[in-house]
Amino acid sequence: MPQPHPPRALRPKTLLHIDSSASAAHSVSRGLTADVVASWVRAEPSLVVRYRDLAAQPIAHLTADMLQGVDGEAPPDLQRERRESETIVEEFLAADVVVIGAPMYNFAISSQLKAWIDRIVRAGRTFRYEPSGPVGLAGGKRVVIVSSRGGAYSSAERAHLDFQESYLKVIFGFMGVTDVRIIRAEGLAMGPEHHASATRAAHAAITQLFELAA
Repeated sequence: MPQPHPPRALRPKTLLHIDSSASAAHSVSRGLTADVVASWVRAEPSLVVRYRDLAAQPIAHLTADMLQGVDGEAPPDLQRERRESETIVEEFLAADVVVIGAPMYNFAISSQLKAWIDRIVRAGRTFRYEPSGPVGLAGGKRVVIVSSRGGAYSSAERAHLDFQESYLKVIFGFMGVTDVRIIRAEGLAMGPEHHASATRAAHAAITQLFELAA
């Protein structure tokens, strides 16, 4: 039987910072993830931070060759993608805390973030199947999702339109990550007042999260 993982995220040594917004200076999620990471670095000066900008350096989407391999010696481009996949999953597994900027695009996550997720959800590395069903292998870490969206979807009437936060909770839970925190800024496109109040609320949530985490 799989053994429970220790709660490494309580005193993190390694943090993986992921941004996936296609926007640059106007990105709310990028500003908020930077705030989350800065808070942890102030508390843990020796914290090792690894950063991936999935918009500036996108990860290739999976192909049939990546999934199934090829007969004979793999061509150089496939060998390169396999090495990249190994680096990506190792970064994820090594991190005590993962901070992810996840803006909502068309009711879901960005394709850039989906490409990264497809590289870390790996049989035998982050999950395995047993007779009783799947078992997550990547527990013991904390994932902080910075969720930004133009509309408001946290109400019961509109929750069925959310394929962003709900998907991320499911996919990390599948890999054994049970400590998933959401920092949400929503209603950002509903006028200046909504934008300002949503951003203030998100920063307040970061302060509260940091107080609990530290």
